[in-house]
Amino acid sequence: MLDTTFDQLLEFPTAFPFKVVGDADPALADKVVSVVQKHIPGDYSPTTKASSKGTYNSVTINVLVNSKEEIETLYKDLAAIEGVRRVL
Repeated sequence: MLDTTFDQLLEFPTAFPFKVVGDADPALADKVVSVVQKHIPGDYSPTTKASSKGTYNSVTINVLVNSKEEIETLYKDLAAIEGVRRVL
């Protein structure tokens, strides 16, 4: 598990935005939603933005998290998606 201080900085439950940057793949948003659904089922509407050269896509998704462990798990699992470069 990651060693973060989210529990000291946030009051749970809270809406937490995740930004996933990956290769330009039209299915990236669906993959991100699929990972989030496994941990925190809900109705998600991510936003996608292409980079200026079209090489990368960024997907932003807001998730209602209940603990720092959920945040850490989502960071880890979102980063494991094929083609993902960064999770912010």
